[in-house]
Amino acid sequence: MNFWEKPLNTLTQPEWEKLCDGCGRCCMQKFEDEDTGEILHTHIACRLFDANRCACSDYSHRLLRVPECLNMRHFEAEHFQWLPKTCAYRLRFEGKALLAWHPLLSGSQEQMHELGISMRNKSISEDDVDEEQWVDYIIDVTDVDEK
Repeated sequence: MNFWEKPLNTLTQPEWEKLCDGCGRCCMQKFEDEDTGEILHTHIACRLFDANRCACSDYSHRLLRVPECLNMRHFEAEHFQWLPKTCAYRLRFEGKALLAWHPLLSGSQEQMHELGISMRNKSISEDDVDEEQWVDYIIDVTDVDEK
């Protein structure tokens, strides 16, 4: 059995880190529509997000520097809905297989970027947008979620 097929709570820390596809979508600000409960995704990135690398610029200290950053290792069931439907952590939590473009299956980190799944060079820093304006930056992730 491949490690990514095991239950999340059995993964070692190195396995957990390798499971991340590096899309950067979890680093984008999201909010819940109060009327519908729908999770709305934006292309507003955490201030630590490096859009060129599509990764956190200070991953090892992110939880100290950004108190609202969530440690997925400690997620409760209801937290997984905040992750993209393509996210390996969410897929595995839901008992689903990784998608074919995932780097562990495809052998390529670039395929995900080429398919437009990642947030590489598609975001704006939260430092550049007033929180009241976040609704202006909502993105439709349906097409990405279907790849």
